[in-house]
Amino acid sequence: MKVLILNGSPRLNGNTAAALKAIQKGILAKLPAAEIEFCDVVQMNIRGCIACNACKSNGGNCVMSDDTNQIIQKIADANLLILGSPVYYWGLTAQLKTVIDKFYCRNSALMAAGNKIIGLVTVGGATLDDPEYNLISGQIDCICNYLHWCHLFTKNISAYDLGEIAGNQALLDSLQLLGTTIV
Repeated sequence: MKVLILNGSPRLNGNTAAALKAIQKGILAKLPAAEIEFCDVVQMNIRGCIACNACKSNGGNCVMSDDTNQIIQKIADANLLILGSPVYYWGLTAQLKTVIDKFYCRNSALMAAGNKIIGLVTVGGATLDDPEYNLISGQIDCICNYLHWCHLFTKNISAYDLGEIAGNQALLDSLQLLGTTIV
């Protein structure tokens, strides 16, 4: 099984990364042979789509000289894609949203990939009844429905202070357990 985990947080060792790494640990506990790649999106060079549509006539390759084609290929190859993001102004971080926007270049291939499983982890400072979490999950639902992917889980976490997740062993244990149940 190929698993791709995309950390959309600019804080490489922040709450979102801690949550995603706990899930990764659970996946590896259940499937030690799983191929897992953890990517910090903020460290990638991905420019926003400029709607040139060149990708529609060249086999789905973005013409920008950046990391778009490599990350989109990794997404296409993955069986399980886990997206993680802190909540920034009722949405995903710009870095992760830019990757999602670039799905456009290989839209047909991603749609044909079928049977792709998607997980979503959001970390916000608001309480879990805040609509920001539903807004993000709803967007991922729409994308998955369009691409014929399975949005398997969403894990919303209320954590604001740096290190709050890493310092909560009960939460880390529950995230690790989640990792064992999704594979």
